[in-house]
Parts: sequence; C-alpha cells; structure tokens
Amino acid sequence: MAGLYYEQFEVGHEFRHPLTRTVTEMDNTMFSLLTLNPQPLHIDAHFAEKTEFGQRIFNSLYTLGIMVGMTVYDTTLGTTVANLGMSEVNFPKPVFHGDTLRAVTKVLSKRESKSRPGVGLVEFMHTCLNQNDEVVATCKRMAMMRKQDAA
Repeated sequence: MAGLYYEQFEVGHEFRHPLTRTVTEMDNTMFSLLTLNPQPLHIDAHFAEKTEFGQRIFNSLYTLGIMVGMTVYDTTLGTTVANLGMSEVNFPKPVFHGDTLRAVTKVLSKRESKSRPGVGLVEFMHTCLNQNDEVVATCKRMAMMRKQDAA
C-alpha cells in the first residue's frame, strides 16, 4: 500500500503532495447540482458577476474534498481504517474556475487507540493552496490508522 502505517507517522512531519488539480466550470456545476446545492454563486454566471467576486466561485465542499483527496496517496491509501472527523475547516480565499490546487499536510499529533489495539489515531492539518501560493482551504482531520504489526 502507498499509505503509511501508524508507526511511520512522526509528529511535525510535513508532506508536500505532488498531485495537483486544475478545477473547471464543469466540476463546479456538476458537483453543486449533484449535491442539490442551487447556490447561484456556483451555477449562475449572470448572478455571480454582480457579486463582490465578479464571477462564480468554486463550491467549498468540493474544494475540501479535493484537498483531502490529494493527500491520500502519500498518507492513508490502504492503511486507514476510518476518518473520525474534520474540524477547523476554513476557506480564507475563494477558488475560481481555472485555479490549480495543491496540498500540504502536517502531522499534528498521534496516539494509541484506547479501545482498539491494532490501530492508532493520527491528526493531520491539511492546507490547500492555489497557483499563486495563496491558502484557499485548511482543515484538521483525525484518522484511525492501521498499525504495521496488525496488517
């Protein structure tokens, strides 16, 4: 598996993920409509051009999903049991059609599970940046990770 086991994570380690993603109008429209989000800031160009953004903005939940998705290969692919939660989710700058996103992950903490001997808990801070190195999203994520000897 490409992901790391609990024992392989070190607090303070930072991953600069190589995957990037240029987001498109189709991504934004399809995701918004598939998730039943009729927000005109995402799907109505005429409406959005009259806002302070001057154009449609990319759906923030899709930005969150892309950010976490870009981190999986280097951290949790095949070695995670479950995501236990995400907190402190922030979107300090908007994402626009045509922006290219990348992600950085820092390991904030880790601890043994109190209830399951074959796993440990790892807390990540994910940061998403655009092509101008502006932070467009952040979140903390707690993941339940398999231990090597339990695999």
